[in-house]
Amino acid sequence: MRVSLIQMAVSFGRPQENFARVLQLLNQAVQEEPDVIVLPEMWNTGYALSDLAQLSDKEGQKTQELLSQFAREHKVALVAGSVAVQEAGQFFNRTYVYGKDGQLLSSYDKVHLFGLMAEDQYLTAGQQESHFELAGVKASNVICYDIRFPEWLRTLMADGAQILFVVAEWPQDRMEQWEILLKARAVENQTFVVAVNRVGDDPDNHFNGHSLIINPLGQVILQASDDQEGIFTADLDLTQVDQTRGHIPVFDDRKPELYHWGGRYEIWRIAIIEGPAQAIFC
Repeated sequence: MRVSLIQMAVSFGRPQENFARVLQLLNQAVQEEPDVIVLPEMWNTGYALSDLAQLSDKEGQKTQELLSQFAREHKVALVAGSVAVQEAGQFFNRTYVYGKDGQLLSSYDKVHLFGLMAEDQYLTAGQQESHFELAGVKASNVICYDIRFPEWLRTLMADGAQILFVVAEWPQDRMEQWEILLKARAVENQTFVVAVNRVGDDPDNHFNGHSLIINPLGQVILQASDDQEGIFTADLDLTQVDQTRGHIPVFDDRKPELYHWGGRYEIWRIAIIEGPAQAIFC
């Protein structure tokens, strides 16, 4: 599978400029003949959160029209970063995924809101998982801060996904953590991680890109240039996923019944209160 990453600058609080730039970069990316194109987080507005009432995409209509038409006309799948969407009086940080036929495959709202950038003050957290298939390949996606929660990533990847897409606005100050976390998520889930970060500045942060594609062994197979806008493309050998999972069968060896406090409490309650004979069956 060929994947093209769009590492772009985002104009703070200027959605019209950003829509025009995204379309320009999408047209550049299709020249690489990818199967999938990936965009960064919040590319329509940047983190102009206090102005979302005026700037966000109502019901996501403009974004969906652009992406669906582009995917259909160019026969390319889109993991289309994320955009600020206004819906029923609330604001969401939302990813849309489109197939090569222009059909919407997945819509995912960021689950873990980042208080350090005031997301929790302006946005509503998502409540649903992300699962979709691209040309028969199972995949999931998350947004930025979500990667700090391995239990959430494992919940998504336990469905058999072979690719984890990550879209982000990750500041340069925490760039070392970005790469460490992405490598860890690749290794522990034995999956390809395709991660796109933006470049440029907003009033509070500098973003230097450093977009990455990492294989199931945690090896970087593509690293985008720091502080450079552009298209970065790599081919994924998806046979590596089955090879890695076959060699070290992490998913088969899991013991999820032991991983939750509720489960531990129930085992303790049965063993101590109801007696050893009952505990045998727990």
